[in-house]
Amino acid sequence: MALDQLEAFLKKMQSEPALKNEVLSLSTADDVARIALKLGFEFSGDELLRISGKKIGRVTVKKNILPGEYN
Repeated sequence: MALDQLEAFLKKMQSEPALKNEVLSLSTADDVARIALKLGFEFSGDELLRISGKKIGRVTVKKNILPGEYN
């Protein structure tokens, strides 16, 4: 897992309110991974989902359950 890349991205997100707002507006983990890749951070949506429920720095990663989605 690209945990170091993911941690670095989450730290950047903490310090940049505009990036945080953009990430929070996205629908899927893959969307978040694409934004991160544009900024030079490489991890997959699946890797992001695997750390759901864990706190990294001041960020707790959690999966949003969308209407009509199966758990």
